[in-house]
Amino acid sequence: MTDIHTVRKTLEQVMDPELGRNIVELGMVHDLQVQNGKVSFTLALTTMACPLRGRMQDDARKRLLALEGIREVDISARAMTDEEKAKVFGKSGQEQGSAAAHNHIKHVVAVMSGKGGVGKSSVSALLAVALRRKGYTVGLLDADITGPSIPKMLLSEPGRPMGSPLGILPVESPSGIKIISINLLLADPNQAVIWRGPLISGAIRQFWGDVLWGDLDYLIVDLQPGTSDASLTVMQVLPLNGIVMVTTPQSLAGMVVRKASSMAEQLGIPIVGLIENMSYYKCPDCEHVAELFGPSHAVELAQSLQAPLLGRLPIQPELAELADRGELESYQDPALDELVERLLVVLPEEAHPPVLK
Repeated sequence: MTDIHTVRKTLEQVMDPELGRNIVELGMVHDLQVQNGKVSFTLALTTMACPLRGRMQDDARKRLLALEGIREVDISARAMTDEEKAKVFGKSGQEQGSAAAHNHIKHVVAVMSGKGGVGKSSVSALLAVALRRKGYTVGLLDADITGPSIPKMLLSEPGRPMGSPLGILPVESPSGIKIISINLLLADPNQAVIWRGPLISGAIRQFWGDVLWGDLDYLIVDLQPGTSDASLTVMQVLPLNGIVMVTTPQSLAGMVVRKASSMAEQLGIPIVGLIENMSYYKCPDCEHVAELFGPSHAVELAQSLQAPLLGRLPIQPELAELADRGELESYQDPALDELVERLLVVLPEEAHPPVLK
């Protein structure tokens, strides 16, 4: 007859599709019993509204019924407690992450935008590439949990973060940029991450404290658009040296950037510069410059933010092609190099102390 040990080993084959880890490892299996050919257990979910609840239950039931002597499977469900979530997604209270004592990061720069669609993630990746090209050790933390795109742009063949006694090992790009992203942890990179704010905040905390970044000159943090829980967590938990704002020429984009800037100001985080992305298109044949999204408002916007204009990046079809192939590191543009030089000049050496530790 099948014993409880065999049943538990079988349940280790049932994966949470969002997290790419099995339900036993995630601490989701509770009150497991095997008696008279019947298996019963409680499935602890991150939220009772989990859209993949049925899939995990069906998978578990199918695997268990295939075991010798198992005729019935009863699966109940409940929501995880705060303590259970903390064990899986990050530390609570004043605890540090497992790798925090082994990380030595000199500068942490967050890249933020008021709205989506301005190329914030592309700019984050390009900043990391340009800094790495200058010989610095660089990390890239993808804090855009629900819309992660960093691995797609920099990794033509994404690997998976590995565990170690000291913490999670980030994936490295061909040039050596250390990358962590929720998309690197999902079994299917196309799977939506349907999480509420506390889980997103927990994941960001774990990316900061439980990832073995080692010695870094610069850690670039790609934030979610707007002023969401993710942005608030980064500003309160990470020792930021400054924030780079990304916008496009439209007045609407500038208006929303001011809202994001207001958030940073209230939390005491300095805005170290503004980047206007997709600012213009330069014809490669006749060198005519066209402002496809209207005239630039970068100078006026930078003045209103009381921050320097780091640069204006053009529309480059080549950039999109390289990003689609995971080969963004091969992109070169003098405007990008000049922009990074300006950033290095204005970036404060002293980090803003985190509000929450």
